Amino acid sequence: MISSYIALTKPKIIVLLLITTVGGLFLASDGFPDLTIAAAVLIGGTLAAGGANSLNHFWDRDIDIKMKRTTTRPVASGAVPPTNALIFGILLNLVAFAVLYRYTNLLSALLTLSATLFYIFVYTMVLKRTTPQNIVIGGAAGSIPPTVGWVAVTNSIMDPAPIFLFLIVFFWTPPHFWALSLILKDDYENAGIPMLPVVSGIAATKTQIFIYTWILLVLLLAATYFVEELSIIFGISSVLLCAGFIWSTWLLKRRDNIELAMPIYLYSMAFLALLFVVMVAESFILI
Repeated sequence: MISSYIALTKPKIIVLLLITTVGGLFLASDGFPDLTIAAAVLIGGTLAAGGANSLNHFWDRDIDIKMKRTTTRPVASGAVPPTNALIFGILLNLVAFAVLYRYTNLLSALLTLSATLFYIFVYTMVLKRTTPQNIVIGGAAGSIPPTVGWVAVTNSIMDPAPIFLFLIVFFWTPPHFWALSLILKDDYENAGIPMLPVVSGIAATKTQIFIYTWILLVLLLAATYFVEELSIIFGISSVLLCAGFIWSTWLLKRRDNIELAMPIYLYSMAFLALLFVVMVAESFILI
């Protein structure tokens, strides 16, 4: 029973979100952040993301039972009653808000709550079921955690840093998720979900993935220039990492198959994690 509720939170997804959050924390702190703030942000972020994922299980249960990848999810499989998942998700978000408000500030608590609300009411309930651009717009929810890390320390969003932190994850999301959607195209089609490969085809999706990696490169260069907390160390590292991303998506685009889709999906996760690890590392180097 406990394992089913843990599965509701999608722990593997939360790990990557926390890595980006830590990047924001360290970038704002110019070194190791205050332990109380860091703990509150990580605990609050974990609870909020887990709650949002639980609510996603509740709302998407009709879709999940139609897709091979998701039929074993707790709500879809019957391991957790839908009402329980709903209550569990709401409670986790309420506790997350309380933790962030008490130990950081109101702005970080509101930003975290807004991520959940956007993910459920905008992406899950509307965009996912109506438009092939769902993940482009819906990616905003997953782009908020690093900004929360920054805001928890500074109590301000009026700076280039939190904006670029948001944009980096925002423009990373489409090529990351579309690589996976190439693999799951038939699953999405059977469930009636208008993901880009289903609506526009595989070739068009490959082109969009390739284009977004170039947008990401430009964005990373701009971040290095405009964010004073980032140095040439981040600039060089991000260019090298993004060059690998661009090259792999170019190879995917040129080939008739989708054999590279899974390697690109996995690389994209490592790419994002390493970007934020570099942020953490250089916050010590530049002290």
